[in-house]
Amino acid sequence: MLLIARSELLQIVRNRAVLITSLVMPVAASAFFIYNRDVFSRIGSLGYIAAVLVFTIAAFTLYSTTVTTLAARRQSLFLKRLRSTAASDATILTGLVLPVSVIAVVQVGVILVVFAAVGSAPADGVLAAAAVVATFAMMLALGIATAGVTNSPEHAQVTALPLSLGVIAVASWVGITGTESLTLLKRLLPGGAATELVVSSWNGGAELAATLPLLAVTLAWVVAAIALASRMVRWEPRR
Repeated sequence: MLLIARSELLQIVRNRAVLITSLVMPVAASAFFIYNRDVFSRIGSLGYIAAVLVFTIAAFTLYSTTVTTLAARRQSLFLKRLRSTAASDATILTGLVLPVSVIAVVQVGVILVVFAAVGSAPADGVLAAAAVVATFAMMLALGIATAGVTNSPEHAQVTALPLSLGVIAVASWVGITGTESLTLLKRLLPGGAATELVVSSWNGGAELAATLPLLAVTLAWVVAAIALASRMVRWEPRR
């Protein structure tokens, strides 16, 4: 697994397009939100900004790069060759997505620490961490699933865009308007409950009884995404 991960990390470093998409753009967008935090906090709250930061990294660094990576490795028959080795399917997939997952975790950790330093720290750090982990697990599994319907790395720019923009739109909608209205719809949308968790953990005031249903919905999305990924993963080029 570690050998596969090392090889994949080298591929990411050598690919300028992936570096720009997975590193420069999400960090630039996050810097924009942090720099203009006073403006955005009046629109929503500091918790809203934190949620947008989390989903920006999850959508572009983690999800989009996972789709591009797996589509490229399948097109080059690298996945097919790996399956002829002694490595299990789980080991192969873990090795391929491990580098981008680590990059995304480091990114979101640094960005949230900076945001906490210049803005305010989360009222409940444990809840914030749980929301980030669940969000990343969901987006990673959805990335593997989306790669199954992606013909090539070029095609990934099309297949990954709707969900990338969709989860950020949901995060913005929930973060700005709250869940006082259309509560069930907002919480059931992908990322809706996770957004509410991040907002609550940052702004404070959330009770355990209120957060448990949100955690349950978020974990349900994680389970659904993993099940979808297991059904849609493809090892050979699509015809």
